[in-house]
Amino acid sequence: MYFWREYVNNRDLHQQSLQRERSESGAVGLVFLLMLAVVSVIFLVREIRSPAPEVHVLTERKGIGQATPLSVSVSDRRGLRSLEVILEQGGQSIPVLSETYASRLSWRAGPKNQTREVTIGTQQQKELKDGEATLHIVARNKNWFSSSTSLDRTLAVRSRPPSLSVRTGGIIYMNQAGSEMVIYSVSPGTVSSGVRVGKYFFPGFPLPGGQSGDRLALFAFPYDLPTATIPKIIARDDAENESQATFAYRLFPKKFRHREIGLTDQFMEATVPAIMSHTPELKDQGDLLKNFLVVNGELRKANRAQIAEMGKDTVPEFLWEGAFMQLTNSAVESQFADFRSYIYQGKKVDEQVHLGFDLAVVIHGPVAAANSGRVIFADYLGIYGNTIVLDHGFGLQTLYAHLNSFKVKPGDKVAKGQVIADSGSTGLAGGDHLHFTTLLHGIEVNPVEWWDKLWIEKHLMDKLAAANAGATATTSTAAPQER
Repeated sequence: MYFWREYVNNRDLHQQSLQRERSESGAVGLVFLLMLAVVSVIFLVREIRSPAPEVHVLTERKGIGQATPLSVSVSDRRGLRSLEVILEQGGQSIPVLSETYASRLSWRAGPKNQTREVTIGTQQQKELKDGEATLHIVARNKNWFSSSTSLDRTLAVRSRPPSLSVRTGGIIYMNQAGSEMVIYSVSPGTVSSGVRVGKYFFPGFPLPGGQSGDRLALFAFPYDLPTATIPKIIARDDAENESQATFAYRLFPKKFRHREIGLTDQFMEATVPAIMSHTPELKDQGDLLKNFLVVNGELRKANRAQIAEMGKDTVPEFLWEGAFMQLTNSAVESQFADFRSYIYQGKKVDEQVHLGFDLAVVIHGPVAAANSGRVIFADYLGIYGNTIVLDHGFGLQTLYAHLNSFKVKPGDKVAKGQVIADSGSTGLAGGDHLHFTTLLHGIEVNPVEWWDKLWIEKHLMDKLAAANAGATATTSTAAPQER
């Protein structure tokens, strides 16, 4: 009887143990299923909310020419599946690029970033016709829902470069280091034009009183170019097509003066520390002569680059009238484009070119605006010291340096003959005087021509009148008049 009871008890305990094990196993399974469901939901949500690929055109274009380069960048953090570039015109799809990196169902990961250089144009895609076409870029990513990004651009198709015709008749006579003007016409779609002279480019502007395609360009033949350099008119359209035209001209070469400038410790001590105090980016070389060479060389180069950048700050209208004024009763102490050799203790230590005129009257004498314009700069400028730059329109500017004080500020409009400053000896100046020069698009040119009434009439006003530029219109659109 005892054994029977033991058997029954053990059987009941075993059944209870099995039930507990089944119950625990079911709970574990349920937890596993719940976790699997949560992971699946998170995965689905992540796939659904995964951002679409990013598409960027690295070289934005306004048109398509014969062979227009195009750079496309695509990226996706989950990996890219494909990239397509298509041109659409007149209901026709013209394939440019089609790449597949990974199947949606494949476990193979696609690249996260791709950059492709392609060429589009009438030479590559011969089906293209002049007119308009749509550039269609599609990038797809590798998630389960395969989201995509499309980028479209409507562009003009131009199979030929812009037409270009010179309107200035006869021969253009110009001096080396001097200025000139040419009038020309361009076809619709032209987005930039001007005169290229060697490494220099002088932009053109709409001709006052002219037709929509008429342009004028003030340009120079800089002092540092070989006399065999041929000036050319350049026109580019919105498809990057370029055309060129030449014009009849005659250049008068100039021989520039060479001078020796004696350096003294007294001069360097009076100028170099003050300049360096205004330009803390210059590193002290621990030697007066070495500091002078940095100022006269590196800083001079940086200052000229800043002046060239100022040349972009101009307006497409005539702000000036007639011949420019030389500083009243001034004595000319230098010539334009003097090649200067700097001598210290009997040895040549440096050589630079002086691109302006040094004009002296009296200490702290009044400095008048050479012509009407607007102030675009009035501040300290390295070797030039206190400096004012006036814009007179169409890229023509004047610079006044080594000033003692300012009587105008940037943004002010000034009249011809208005006192804008007092002369001084700030910057790299050995005494009180005015450093004056004229600039075309930031490039120094000989001021003598702009002081000459006859030169203004023959080289500018007569050409404008011949091109029907509206000599009787208002000042902002009229040819500059001599009074």
